[in-house]
Amino acid sequence: MAENTAAAPDSNINSNQANDAADLENNKKTTGSDSGTVSTPEDDQEDAGNQTANSEQAALIDFKTLEWWQGGIILIAETVSLGILSLPSVLASVGLAPGIALIVLMSVLSTYSCVVLGEFRKAHMDVENFGDAVEVISHSLGPLAAKVLQEFFGWAQMIFQVLVAGSHILTWTICMNTLTDSGACTVIWAFVGLGIFWFLNFPRTLSYASYMSIASCLSIVIATLMTVGDVSRTRPIGNGHIDIARSLGLPPAMLAVTNIAVAFSSHSCFFSVYGEFKKPTDWPKALALLQIVDTSLYLIAAIVIYYYVGPDVPSPALSAAGSDVMRKAIWGVAIPTIVIAGVIYGHVAAEYVFTRIFRGTKHEIRRTWVSTVSWLAITFSIWLIATVVSQSIPVFNSLLGLVAALFVSWFSYGLPGIFWLWMHHGNYFNKGWGQVARFVGNIVLVVVGALLCVLGLWASIEAIAQEKGNQPWSCASNAA
Repeated sequence: MAENTAAAPDSNINSNQANDAADLENNKKTTGSDSGTVSTPEDDQEDAGNQTANSEQAALIDFKTLEWWQGGIILIAETVSLGILSLPSVLASVGLAPGIALIVLMSVLSTYSCVVLGEFRKAHMDVENFGDAVEVISHSLGPLAAKVLQEFFGWAQMIFQVLVAGSHILTWTICMNTLTDSGACTVIWAFVGLGIFWFLNFPRTLSYASYMSIASCLSIVIATLMTVGDVSRTRPIGNGHIDIARSLGLPPAMLAVTNIAVAFSSHSCFFSVYGEFKKPTDWPKALALLQIVDTSLYLIAAIVIYYYVGPDVPSPALSAAGSDVMRKAIWGVAIPTIVIAGVIYGHVAAEYVFTRIFRGTKHEIRRTWVSTVSWLAITFSIWLIATVVSQSIPVFNSLLGLVAALFVSWFSYGLPGIFWLWMHHGNYFNKGWGQVARFVGNIVLVVVGALLCVLGLWASIEAIAQEKGNQPWSCASNAA
């Protein structure tokens, strides 16, 4: 009798572990489905049995919640945010014609690299981030090398997202100082932003963000159109002179290119967003929605604002409005996109860290006390680091350029090209001219990624070193 009594707890523990393992396996099956979640009567009976056995455990989290339009809205919200604010000043740097050509070129390259990432994710449905993707293509180098590369690129993706989050904190401080006439120390505004961004990162899935992203999209569209309408009516800054083309040195030219690259730089979040689609086959629809909206907005905002304001157009461009009242109104309307786009980057960064810690355990898929506290601690740490970054590099264009050179160059351009070359190795020239054209296109992606990294990093560091604007960790106003 004693032996049976002692064995009962062990039996319960083993039963719980088996149920958690079954839940994890079910999640993998769902992730591996190429046409969304499909259940059979047998699956339903098995799930019902698991749910009954786990009735006293923490609730499972459903990560497959996004319709294609929700995914598209999230992608727009994270893409069309900070990038659009620097594009008019890019045209002022390189001239109207080269600026338009660069925006269109980077849009084409970005669209194609998005298609490649979707193709790769469809073929490898267990990939959750760039670290996993690099691990898949590096198996031939041996298990140790594959693991090292997985960790390197996974954490690099997370660092990139934290830096982008820092850009959003920086923009938040500019916004608050503009709206309040510098009513508080800039560092204080940064920590106020930390609290707001962290609070909005409490939920564990992106489904909540899809609805906030609607507000974010409307916010940036309305703020941009308000700026365009105001400058076209009042021509407020500068003399209205525009340059069709300008001659300038390599560092400022590369800084301009990297700022355009940032405008199309949401690729680092694609695997995470793709993974929460109900039907992964809907990815092309979301991608089409993203690229049509962002490219159209970028061209309209950059051309019109630069045309009417001239070479003295500010960055961020929302401050190009002629009167203080209109400038404040525009920044007020832009608050949702400043906050929500940053929250999405913070979520994806936190998700990577959380998954690296709890992968394969019940805490990864259940709302346990440990998972909840850990999630809150991870998100707080990410926003704390982002706040430190924002106050250490307090110059908007220079920070965006540094981020683009270090990370966008590879996540948005170089790595997608490498993924395609790996997937089609040995079949570059034997499937017709279409395949040859794709081969050339992916070689271009790799070359562009390498050039953006090397030359962009040099230009960004030089620009930061020569910057004479706001000092790090200063209470001085950075109002636009």
